[in-house]
Amino acid sequence: MIDVPWTARIALRALQVNKMRSALTMLGIIIGVGAVIAMLAVGTGASRQIAQQISSMGSNLLIVMPGSSTSGGVRMGSGSQPTLTVGDAEAILRDCPAVAEAAPLLSGTAQIVYGNMNWSTGVWGTSPSMLIVRDWPLAEGRSFTEEDVRSATKVALIGRTVAESLFGGIEPLEQIIRIKKIPFRVIGILETKGQSAQGQDQDDTIMVPVSTAQKKLFGMAFPGMVRTIMVKARSLEDLGNAEQQVQALLRQRHHISFKQEQDFTIRNLTQMMQVTEQSAHVMTLLLGAIASVSLIVGGIGIMNIMLVSVTERTREIGIRMAVGAKIWDIRLQFIMEAVILSLIGGVVGVIMGISGSEILSMAAGWPTAVSVTAGVIAFVFSGVVGIFFGFYPAYKASLLNPIDALRYE
Repeated sequence: MIDVPWTARIALRALQVNKMRSALTMLGIIIGVGAVIAMLAVGTGASRQIAQQISSMGSNLLIVMPGSSTSGGVRMGSGSQPTLTVGDAEAILRDCPAVAEAAPLLSGTAQIVYGNMNWSTGVWGTSPSMLIVRDWPLAEGRSFTEEDVRSATKVALIGRTVAESLFGGIEPLEQIIRIKKIPFRVIGILETKGQSAQGQDQDDTIMVPVSTAQKKLFGMAFPGMVRTIMVKARSLEDLGNAEQQVQALLRQRHHISFKQEQDFTIRNLTQMMQVTEQSAHVMTLLLGAIASVSLIVGGIGIMNIMLVSVTERTREIGIRMAVGAKIWDIRLQFIMEAVILSLIGGVVGVIMGISGSEILSMAAGWPTAVSVTAGVIAFVFSGVVGIFFGFYPAYKASLLNPIDALRYE
C-alpha cells in the first residue's frame, strides 16, 4: 500500500534541497493564479457596476420616444418628431392592463438660482408617477401631487447634486429657487441615484409638474407635447405584453394604418440590461481565459524542471527501486513534488491576485470584485496543472531500469 504522508515528506525534503530552483519554478504558477484572479475581479467588478447603473434607471421599464428610425424610406432618428402627448401617457396607464405606471417626461436645461448661487442643470417636467416608474424614492420632503399637475403649481423636487451645489449646508426644503427667473418652492429632495449607464450624474436634476414645464418653462409649439413616456410593466413576465399593448394603443391613437410606419419607438430597457450583462459576463470569461494561459505556461515550467530533476536524481531512483520501491511509489513521489509546487504557488498566487486587484482598483479607479468562487477555481486549477504536467516526468522516472539507473553517472 502506498504511504502518501511518507511520500509527501520525501517530496518536501527534495524540494528543500533546491530552494531557489523550487521558488523560481513556482513563479509561473504564482503569476498565472494571480493574473486569473485579478482579471476575473476586474471583469466581475465591471459587470456589477454596469448592472447597477442600468438597474438605477428602473426595473421592468419601457421607454417610448417620438419618431421612428425610418419614415417613408428616410432615416429620421427617434425623438425627432413631436408625436407624443400627456394624453398618450394617461391612455397607456388607463387602457394597458400589463402596465403598472406611466409617466410623461418633458426635459430641458435651465439656469437655477438661489440667493447668490447659481447652477445649470436638467429640468424634468413630469407626473408624480415618475418616482414609481424610476424606483426613485424621496430622501426628504414630499412629492408633488396630481392636483399640482392640474394647477401647474410652481413646486420642485431636487436631486442631491443640485442641493449640494445650490444650498451647501442650508436646509433646502421650503426654500425658493428661480428656474429661468421663475420662483419655485423646493418641497422634496430625491434619494441619491449615482451615475447612469452613460456616465451621467442622475442626481444633477430637478423635477417639476409637467404642466408647469409646458406652460411656464419650455413653451411647447404643440399643446400637451412631451419628449418621452416612461412605462413600468407590472412584472418582468408582463414586459412583452406591455410592449405589445402600448404599441397597439399608440398606433390606434395616432391613426396609423397597418401598412404605415409607426411614429414612435419603444425601447425595452430590461432587454438592454440583459444583453449588457451577458456581454460583461462574456468579457469576464475572456479575461479569465487569457489569464489562464499564463497558468499553463507555469505548468510547462514545472514539467521542464521536473524532467531535469529526474535526470539529476537517476541514481537515487535506482537505489529506491533496488530496496523495493514500486513503480507507483516512484511516480507518486515526483507527482507529489509537482503538486506541492503548484499548490504552494496557488496559495501565494491567490494572495497576490487579491492584493493586485485592490491595488488596481485604487490606482486606476476600476471597480473590482474578488469572488470566493474565482479563488477556489484558480487554486484547484493550479493543483490540476501540477498533476497534469508532473505526470510525464514521474512516468519517465518510473520506467527507468534499476541496474541502468544505478550505473548512471
